[in-house]
Amino acid sequence: MKKMNLKLPAACLLALMGSSLVARAQTETKQRHDTRMEWWREAKFGMFVHWGIYAVPAGEYGGKTQPNSAEWIMNKARIPIAGYTKYAAQFNPTQFNAEAFVRQAREAGMRYLVITAKHHDGFSMFDSKASAYNIVQATPFKRDVLKELAAACAKEGLRFGFYYSQAQDWNHPGGMGNTWDQDMQRVSTDEYVRAKAIPEVRQLLTEYGPIGIFWWDTPRKMSRESLDGLYALRALQPGLITNDRLGEGYRGDHETFERRIPAQGAVGQDWEVCMPISGSWGYKSSDTKFLSAQTLIRNLVDIASKGGNYLLNVSPTAQGILMPAAVERLQALGAWMKVNGAAIYGTTASPFPPLEWGRCTLNSRAEGGSLYLAVFEWPKEGQLVLPGLRSKVVEAHLLANGRNVPITTEAGRTTLALPTQAPDAVASVIEVKFSGPLDVAPAWPEQQGDGSLTLNVADAEIRDVPGAKPTKLKAAGGAVWVAEWVQPETSLGWKFRATKSGTYAVSAIVYGGGTGKLRVELGASSSVGEVKVEDTTVVDKVVQHTVSLGKIKVEGSAVQTLRLIPEQAGWQTVTLQQVELKPEP
Repeated sequence: MKKMNLKLPAACLLALMGSSLVARAQTETKQRHDTRMEWWREAKFGMFVHWGIYAVPAGEYGGKTQPNSAEWIMNKARIPIAGYTKYAAQFNPTQFNAEAFVRQAREAGMRYLVITAKHHDGFSMFDSKASAYNIVQATPFKRDVLKELAAACAKEGLRFGFYYSQAQDWNHPGGMGNTWDQDMQRVSTDEYVRAKAIPEVRQLLTEYGPIGIFWWDTPRKMSRESLDGLYALRALQPGLITNDRLGEGYRGDHETFERRIPAQGAVGQDWEVCMPISGSWGYKSSDTKFLSAQTLIRNLVDIASKGGNYLLNVSPTAQGILMPAAVERLQALGAWMKVNGAAIYGTTASPFPPLEWGRCTLNSRAEGGSLYLAVFEWPKEGQLVLPGLRSKVVEAHLLANGRNVPITTEAGRTTLALPTQAPDAVASVIEVKFSGPLDVAPAWPEQQGDGSLTLNVADAEIRDVPGAKPTKLKAAGGAVWVAEWVQPETSLGWKFRATKSGTYAVSAIVYGGGTGKLRVELGASSSVGEVKVEDTTVVDKVVQHTVSLGKIKVEGSAVQTLRLIPEQAGWQTVTLQQVELKPEP
């Protein structure tokens, strides 16, 4: 084995490390990956904390309330660096108590905490060795709050993690995003990454104890050397979990949904919803748009029922405490979780199709398990039906008071006889215990005997870009199609039950005109097909066209997810009705 040339520049060494780690991530065994993700999947619920010197102006500048979330005020108000850095001298959160703060998270039922180590404004909330623009050296507070939080999380039993804005830095001449300080003497992004981002990330991953999560944000086009250098630092914490926002080609360990809950959870892929408890991520004095306790509890249940995690954001004030409205809601969450936590922690997605009365989570073992039915709409007639449950039900009871719930099974229908009054007006949970492996009649589209499969747009989950014009479905003459598929970032997905492995030709039925390439993804298999159809509308009749989208492999017998993802270059509106899979001879 040859010795590494230690005289190589640090950036080159990091690039070499990064390339090695990319390859290692791609070859990580499923068992090792599952072991690394085990605690995160068990936890389900975490606290996100957006905190920085933007809490001082609190969304107000020049006598006006600025648009967007408060942490974007430097950008939205185009505040010069010389003016914005003055907020650091005013940042003195003397009421901050790390142990009390973390205890609020634990008592709310949260199992991990992620805080902004550096946001886009470039201010570091720790004693950075790479930049004096930090909470210890640039503020009168002179305390490293991240060290205090790390110790408090260890004491309270919460996993600890960092948010880090790796590409945007409005204070550094090589950081992206500052377009208004024209006098800034610019340097390259690589220089910024080498001089600040990499040293800070290295420090965060070596001086703050065990770190569970590193949460990148706002990926931008950066050099491969910069991305590899940042990614290589994962090796400093071998069990580290990262999200999907470092940069193109670095998918991370889980998909991130911001401010929205997907209609369906991804099968075979970890995912998380991050959402502020109010309108703004950072503290904004005028912000009164707090989500109700009912919405927060039901969000948590909804996300867990689809197999995801909930990362709920709070925003401390410039004094270092939470607003009363946030505290009240955390306490309500904690009270509900104290009674019903078994329906959240360690559960997996519901085996049923969408339920009109609420949501379901599952804790399944070989010898049996439990279905947790969170009832949002208490049935007036007192009858709750579980569709397609074929497992033997042992017993059922309410988590709130332990009261038994009578069960009858007849003609494949399992019916629960509920008491007249719901024990919880927000979400009453019934635990249904069953013996043996879970057996539920197929709820998703299933391959035919020869393996063929038809997926209709009416059954698709549409993932739109947050804040963009939503993609809509239209119907006429018994057909349903996706219309106004304008955004190339929008994708469509279908869950289906795979029953026959093999190679399949994928085709799509489209209407009218449209141009663009669609990538088909199914697990590790993918293909790209081109849609190029002229507008063939004749009077009021629209002609259908069948276009090939290539070939994919179906492997295994389980519920899987097929996704259609546009290739952004050259995309124009495509009107789609259905997707078909047919076995190759």
